[in-house]
Amino acid sequence: MKTFDLIVFGATGFTGRLVAEYLHKSGATRWAMAGRSLDKLAAVRDELGLPADIPLLTADAGDATALQALVRRTRVVITTVGPYQLYGEPLATACAEAGTDYVDLCGEPLWMAQMIDKLTPLARRSGARIVFSCGFDSIPFDLGVVYLQAEAQARFGQPLREVRGRVARMKGIASGGTLASMLATVEAIRREPGLMKQMVNPFALCEGFKGPRQPNDQTAEYDDWADAWSGPFVMAAINTKNVHRSNALRGHPWGADFLYSERLLTGKPGAGDKGAKKAKALARFTKLQNLLLGWGPSRALLRRFVLAKPGEGPTLKQREEGHYTCWFSGKAPDGTLLRAVVKGDRDPGYGSTCKLISEAALCLAHDVNQNQTPGGVWTPGSALGLALVRRLHDRAGLSFEIAAS
Repeated sequence: MKTFDLIVFGATGFTGRLVAEYLHKSGATRWAMAGRSLDKLAAVRDELGLPADIPLLTADAGDATALQALVRRTRVVITTVGPYQLYGEPLATACAEAGTDYVDLCGEPLWMAQMIDKLTPLARRSGARIVFSCGFDSIPFDLGVVYLQAEAQARFGQPLREVRGRVARMKGIASGGTLASMLATVEAIRREPGLMKQMVNPFALCEGFKGPRQPNDQTAEYDDWADAWSGPFVMAAINTKNVHRSNALRGHPWGADFLYSERLLTGKPGAGDKGAKKAKALARFTKLQNLLLGWGPSRALLRRFVLAKPGEGPTLKQREEGHYTCWFSGKAPDGTLLRAVVKGDRDPGYGSTCKLISEAALCLAHDVNQNQTPGGVWTPGSALGLALVRRLHDRAGLSFEIAAS
């Protein structure tokens, strides 16, 4: 018998605090806060005004024995302790061995590829559902495609061969944890330059499957489906891999020849071509970024460009003023354009992410059984699908809608 439904590991960090606060406000029961320091956990609990009877549990991210004891007490672990390539393996392994479900905020495909190989046989034996990337990367994008394809199947009797994901509007800042993960990834590539091939491979998480050539999203381009200029989107490198893995894990319901593109819309044509100029600037920046990855600059140099640090984040006002809107479009065989619109009512990196990962964990605990999603290493779209879409729509300030024709 598990003592808890959920344990939040890393509850003293900035995002972990937000997750704990959200779980309390959402009325979650049978949950606990975990971290390295009992005193810090108690301080966070008191600062957030949480009930004094919320259990506080201690374990260090590097203490395998303590983590094994921790995960045996719960149905699901939520972990916000990253970069995961530095701190995540012992906890993920403990969950996979114990049959405990696991969700994280990982956007680190190199580490994820290693963990897929290592954890899949363990999780299949134990029944653990390991679900990476349960924050802004990659839930709105992964589920946006799932939602659109379900609607296409209902309307046309077949999936869409090509889907274009477009970030139409976004207000918010990148989290310190995301930036720390980028730094750790750069260091990994610096040590092993061959890893760069995995970073640019859209099928790097598909365990041997190699699909068709995908659209080049590193350039400035006019998008005729959106009637707007578009440029590279910084999170596309992880989101695209998760979308293709979702398709692969469910047996390619969208086809083995499925195409997915993900870009940032920069503006309508005309008006001095500001949209085109911004798209071209994004493309130049992305080219420079890729050169930096290949060059492998030092951590000290990169830190000069990092403003937010792990453990820091925006104010409540900034989080509440943030938002995002993403479009997912595809064409039916007769040329009909079908578009799903996904909106979030908080900043993507913090205010929305804390709700996304919390609801993903609650969905695993209460909505999706082992027959629907057995033990293994999953994406949000393949593990939770429309069940999580409904939760996010009803509870977490997200909307999933089909645009009017």
